Amino acid sequence: MNYEEKALEYHQREPAGKIQTRISKPLDSQEDLSIAYSPGVAGPCREIEKDPENSFKYTGRANLVGVISNGTAVLGLGNIGPHASKPVMEGKAMLFKKFADIDVFDIEVAAEDPDQFISTVKALEPTFGGINLEDIKAPECFYIEETLKEQMNIPVFHDDQHGTAIIASAAFINALEITNRDIADVKVVFSGGGAAAIACADLFIKLGVKPENLLMCDSRGVIHDGRDPGNPYKGRFSQKTDLRTLEEALVGADAFVGVSVAGVLTQDMIKPMAEHPIIFALANPDPEIHPDLAREVRPDAIIATGRSDFPNQVNNVLGFPFIFRGALDTQATGISDEMKLAAVKAISSLAKKTVPEEVLKVYSNPDGYQFGKDYLIPKPVDPRVLMYVAPAVAQAAMDSGVARKKVNIDEYKYHIERILGPTRRIVRKLRQGIVAGTQRQKKKPNILLPHGHDSRVIKAAAQIVYDGDVDVTLLGSPKSIIEKSESLGFHAFGEKVNIINPLQDDRTEKFADQLFELRQRKGISKSIAMEAIRNTNYFGAMLLKNGFVDGMLNGLVEPYAASVRPILEVLGTTTSTTLAGTQMISYRKKLYFFSDCTINVDPTPEQMASIAYNTAEFAKEYTDDPIKLAFLSFSSFGSNRHPITRKISEAARLLENMNPDFDFDGEIQADVAINVDLQKKEFPFSNLKGQANVLIFPDLMSANISYKLLANLTEASSFGPILRGPPMPAHVLERGARVEDIINMVYLTANQWARN
Repeated sequence: MNYEEKALEYHQREPAGKIQTRISKPLDSQEDLSIAYSPGVAGPCREIEKDPENSFKYTGRANLVGVISNGTAVLGLGNIGPHASKPVMEGKAMLFKKFADIDVFDIEVAAEDPDQFISTVKALEPTFGGINLEDIKAPECFYIEETLKEQMNIPVFHDDQHGTAIIASAAFINALEITNRDIADVKVVFSGGGAAAIACADLFIKLGVKPENLLMCDSRGVIHDGRDPGNPYKGRFSQKTDLRTLEEALVGADAFVGVSVAGVLTQDMIKPMAEHPIIFALANPDPEIHPDLAREVRPDAIIATGRSDFPNQVNNVLGFPFIFRGALDTQATGISDEMKLAAVKAISSLAKKTVPEEVLKVYSNPDGYQFGKDYLIPKPVDPRVLMYVAPAVAQAAMDSGVARKKVNIDEYKYHIERILGPTRRIVRKLRQGIVAGTQRQKKKPNILLPHGHDSRVIKAAAQIVYDGDVDVTLLGSPKSIIEKSESLGFHAFGEKVNIINPLQDDRTEKFADQLFELRQRKGISKSIAMEAIRNTNYFGAMLLKNGFVDGMLNGLVEPYAASVRPILEVLGTTTSTTLAGTQMISYRKKLYFFSDCTINVDPTPEQMASIAYNTAEFAKEYTDDPIKLAFLSFSSFGSNRHPITRKISEAARLLENMNPDFDFDGEIQADVAINVDLQKKEFPFSNLKGQANVLIFPDLMSANISYKLLANLTEASSFGPILRGPPMPAHVLERGARVEDIINMVYLTANQWARN
């Protein structure tokens, strides 16, 4: 099956197309029906009649964008008409939903007459919170957008113009930084006089390019004062100059921006450009010059294209979903220049951050990306773009006076993190707690990662120290760790991270003596203690015990049991706590806590009661929901008499003796613990009175299997394992842990320090 056949099969697969409508409220009963439709729907109708702005409150309008086109300028296809443009508009709708959780109706209008098109779109204002104009030919697109912006009180944004301009501008200012250029001095030559070229030129000037330093060329050459520009939009860039061709204009130019056609730029044309020329060949699908041809004659060039198979892809998906997210969430009446510039600066700044592993995996680049000539802007799938661009746009909307709704930016960031999944919201709360703890204790937490040679550890440490909330200590050979960090693109790593070599540290002998004292009657001799302390896990545990670090994370390279042993032998456990491993599960915006997932193979009733109590106490620190704990079983409330069920019932009885301040019950089947309707119908006497969020399993097998199935078969996020029992923050990472997992657990460990 060739590429086109695959595309056709993809689009016709049931259900045909790429988008569909889903209901957002329950419709499971007669009462639901009467509230959702007649007669209940009259209530919001009356409120909106009183004040049309209430439509943002009572309907989906606040999160609904219209992607509207007449199909007159579809990328790479030309004027194919409204019917044929629909797959493109559905694709745009997918991107809005995927990257910013924005709902879309795509509307294809059979109207090439600009005024007819304007009339149609304007009449749709009550439906939408914003309008994304798409694939409308120039120069009509300028007139259409200008008129609609004047006549409508919601954002109207022609993405072919402004989306390209915003992303290209972000790449441009970063290219200037890399080549040490002052924007006020650069000479820029544009190839193309259409919508995208004009919008790019406008934005470049707003960023600081002097108008007299910008030349625009169309199919007839340089737009100068001695010729007819063709339309007033291009006419704004007419220059008084003797230059007549693109080739002449490029002599000595600092930058070329192509938004035109394939092959228009030749090797001979770029040879006389300035040193380290900036070449943006953005025509799609084939650029103005192939990047390999450009590098043959100008290896010093910084090159960007619109293609994903070359570095520096200028892709509109970096902009429009997040710009509309910020605009919709402030109920903006338009998208101001300040909002566009805010997006430019946010995208530009993100390119200078460490790239997360989840992005590297998509692009099969384990070595990473570093800000430079081959990485000017973030990758289109980088999930952090939402958190950078949307808040910046929302703030600019408020600052520029187009926002009808004011938002607290810190609270807003927390709100939109839900789009990226619940784990990020957890991490945000953890980091807020760390900052508060740092202020109280007048120092940042220092978290130890013993396996400093592991590339995952180095990547995680680089991100953590860049974030700035936590100090990191690694164990291993400083020389080899620094060499490896350099190979991964992290420069001056040794200046930012504390690296200790246990084999050469002055404290090694003292720590060996301490270990011998702790374990001398448990089968350890002095020589064995000295040998053990050279192991990074034992040495690390001693650093924590003696207060040289504030928390530690073992694991990654050895079995879980081997990693947890040094923690137990050096730190021990609190007298009232049974050692256990808790897994924090985020699923459908709710947190659940599973125990014991890692330690006790077949816990006794006493151990289960202790695990339950301490897991609930831990859960209180991380969820705002009331604690409801269930002892899980294959039977409910004595329906099956078996030694296992008797053990679970006994654990529940023992927990009762601990006087807990939370609801609990057991033994209880998992569906009864989770399904509130089933609880009410079959077991109205249950003490839970709601969905359980702390789930205590009868043995290690069931707990471990359950959380791993949930994490791998659903969209649930798993956070852990979190070791419960040691008197100091110490945890064990699983061998398959990703860089993101290490970072998350570092923040949890540091947060535990902050709370204590």
